[in-house]
Amino acid sequence: MRSTTSPLPPVPRRAFLGAAAGVTAAGFLTACGGGTKVGAGQGGAADAPAFSGGEYKGPKVTLEYWNGFTGGDGPHMQAMLAAFNKEYEGRISVRNTTRRWEDLYPALPTAISAGKGPDVAVIHNDQIATFAVRGTLMPLDDVVSALKLTESDFIPAVWQAGVFGGKRYSVPLDVHCLADYWNVRHLTRAGLREAPGDRAGYEDALAELRSAGVSHPFWMPNKWPAHLMFMSLLWQFGGELYDAEGTRALWGSDAGEQALGWMVEQIRKGYSPAQVAQDSQYNAFKNDKVSFTWDGIWQINDLKSTAGKIKWDLSAVPTIGSTPAVWTAGHNFVLTSQAGRDKNKVQAAKFFIDYMSERSTEWAKAGMIPARNSVRARPEVARLPQTPLARDVDVFRFLPALPGLGDVQSKALELAVQKAVLGRQSPADALADGVRTANKILAENKRKYAK
Repeated sequence: MRSTTSPLPPVPRRAFLGAAAGVTAAGFLTACGGGTKVGAGQGGAADAPAFSGGEYKGPKVTLEYWNGFTGGDGPHMQAMLAAFNKEYEGRISVRNTTRRWEDLYPALPTAISAGKGPDVAVIHNDQIATFAVRGTLMPLDDVVSALKLTESDFIPAVWQAGVFGGKRYSVPLDVHCLADYWNVRHLTRAGLREAPGDRAGYEDALAELRSAGVSHPFWMPNKWPAHLMFMSLLWQFGGELYDAEGTRALWGSDAGEQALGWMVEQIRKGYSPAQVAQDSQYNAFKNDKVSFTWDGIWQINDLKSTAGKIKWDLSAVPTIGSTPAVWTAGHNFVLTSQAGRDKNKVQAAKFFIDYMSERSTEWAKAGMIPARNSVRARPEVARLPQTPLARDVDVFRFLPALPGLGDVQSKALELAVQKAVLGRQSPADALADGVRTANKILAENKRKYAK
């Protein structure tokens, strides 16, 4: 998933999303060699010592730490690391490696197997199941137990997203979601003080904006973040992505047709030009040409750089369906099986994870919403523009914990949305074709990831 807050070309932009943006699990398997049982040969996790809490008291260790924070969020993570290394100098040294997400994920399994990967890493919630089933991650149930962490300490959805197969594999750092960015000057010209939050008001606003001289107030992308918009709308109309067993795609439902149909309708009504190229909608917003754009909260810092060029604000994504909902993902700290080979690294890494999660005020400055309730309540975090989006945490919706889900998303759902938005197929036909492809990949994944 894109973690950058500066203008980037299309590939790094997609990279922020990790699996949800289409980083595939196929690369993980290829990297470890064909025919090998998933999870075989990782080792280390079974005999790992339990975490008892408190500060690390063992001999000095060096932890390898990997993450994908290559953009505007990177300096904030570096500041957190510098503070940790200074405070625990002589006991724990954390050595940072930053790689683009689409490079980091395929590299993890072979690097860890060879002992040249990370001891601790940050990954997206939609990668947890794939890495957990492969034995690449170590459970962290003892960490949350020793620290007395519970769901009540976190946003519930992101807490639940860290569990796979009855075990916890992550400690959440943040959540990040889509938001509705709006041009203050455009809305003022149309007699509006803020972005409407309901369908009728939003559609009326689009009509008013066009009457006020904004020819295309809401550009509809066919690629990023079109699939994130579609999933948000699908949930709003009462639909679901997949069945509980992960064997069938459900997004070809009536709810899916309503969601995708609304997206296509914005082009038919003339609110959006046809065939909007990658990133064009966001760049047009930055250049004062678009009134509304839906994008991730990671764009906040980038948009701050437009001060004097445009005046903007942001709100929650409007409720076009009957239920408020928005696509959401999270960055999560995980412990790898590489660390599991050294009992001291296990203890130091678990202590480091708790330290970083608890002190995520600095991370909020990167445009993210801290996962810990106590951090969001701090005055310096509460006044940040993204924090109000978490007033109703029930609107946050996450991808399910299904191994290999990235393939399904990129090869089926994303393509279905693209075909409909480009006018190559009707929403119903595009979704039907996509579901057939998705179900085939889901069946393959069941065999591929079977324990």
